[in-house]
Amino acid sequence: MPSIPAVAGMTDKKMVTEQAASAAAPAAALSAVPYNAATSYAKLVKAYPFIKIADTVTNAGTITISDIGYVRRGPHLLQLDLYLPGQATRDKGPLAAVVLVHGGGWRSGERANMAPLAARLAARGIAAAVIDYRLADEARYPAAIDDVKAALRWLRANSAAHDIDPQRIAVAGGSAGGQIASLAGVTNGMPTFDPDAAGNAVSSAAQAVINIDGLSDFTSPAARANEDDPKKKPSAAGFWFGGSYAEAAHLWREASPTFYVNRRTPPMLFIGSAQPRFAVGRDEMVDKMTAAGVATEVVMLPDSPHSFWLFEPWIDPTADAIAAFLHTHIPTTTRPAP
Repeated sequence: MPSIPAVAGMTDKKMVTEQAASAAAPAAALSAVPYNAATSYAKLVKAYPFIKIADTVTNAGTITISDIGYVRRGPHLLQLDLYLPGQATRDKGPLAAVVLVHGGGWRSGERANMAPLAARLAARGIAAAVIDYRLADEARYPAAIDDVKAALRWLRANSAAHDIDPQRIAVAGGSAGGQIASLAGVTNGMPTFDPDAAGNAVSSAAQAVINIDGLSDFTSPAARANEDDPKKKPSAAGFWFGGSYAEAAHLWREASPTFYVNRRTPPMLFIGSAQPRFAVGRDEMVDKMTAAGVATEVVMLPDSPHSFWLFEPWIDPTADAIAAFLHTHIPTTTRPAP
């Protein structure tokens, strides 16, 4: 297996600390429930007895480079695993690539959750990076957004070494990761969400966004019914923001991707389950994008649960939809890198 230096292309400078990101977790807060394919399967198998946990078997020739350090946050070296198509595919020209962001209520989850999807995207000719990011117990909002942008920047800075087209890099995520990916993508070029940009010539921009069953608007009554439930002490979103909607309404709005739509918003694909709770804000955001002339598509997977991308029979349709969208909306280009 090829190897590269663990921190190749990594930015060493310290993150500009923002109050919301650096707030320490309350000592009395309960630990987050693990979120992965096994815990999700245990919850879902009774209602969906036919499901199978998706494997991470790669095609012959697929290259996997594991445990690459992409940015250091204090003592924590955040890592990614890179899945590359075989050499025959790479010889045809630079690849489109996607950064994959796992879910888990902003407080749980692991990058390995997205590995089966990454392997399938590599089999479809797309490079995929599954990443760590700081969870809410370590750093509050907007730390995760900063980390995703750092991963996009690392992928672009190291694109030539991995046959990636620096103008065809997307960001995608599932559940909380879908919201994080969306916010990272729609805030291209905004210093508030990219403290590492100062003095850095490499862009963190995403040329496309894929939101897999993630919220688009925290402020809507439908979202707050779950994310601001007073019986949850605190709710997942409330913990990430460091306060309820009443206490930190400006952060709940600031973190809602729908409020950033404009004519420069990158093309966006929404892949949705049959669970309406996780589609809150999607239709309104699609309407805004359409009005702004931005390409957008919605792919629904009927009779599917939340976390469908971790399981057969839904993981292959998910990979097919992502690959088709990226090949259509960020086709091969010879433009200079941003």
